Amino acid sequence: QVQVVESGGGLVQAGGSLRLSCQFSGLTFGAYRMAWFRQALGAEREFVAGISRSGNVTQYKDSVKGRFTISRDNAKNTVYLQMNSLKPEDTDVYFCAASSSFRSGMDWMLEYDYWGQGTQVTVSS
Repeated sequence: QVQVVESGGGLVQAGGSLRLSCQFSGLTFGAYRMAWFRQALGAEREFVAGISRSGNVTQYKDSVKGRFTISRDNAKNTVYLQMNSLKPEDTDVYFCAASSSFRSGMDWMLEYDYWGQGTQVTVSS
């Protein structure tokens, strides 16, 4: 049984930083590529960042490039999202996800097999 524990969300002022973490158990972590998505109330879940199995390939939503960094530690079964220079429009619930897919691109939500429970990020102006 796969279990996912997300942590790191909270309230921060604009320009501040947060680091989200997501630890997986019950799967072979290195066999999955990882991603972060976010979702506002009443909106569709959108791709934020993705990382390959080895960690050497990353993909980002345009609006977070240069501000967010996705990384992973395969020894700890954990994926991270470092968020710097946060803006009020980054306010959302953030979800980590794991995919066994080998398709081109990491931004298709339906390819992801396992999801975290979500963590709220609120950026005040």
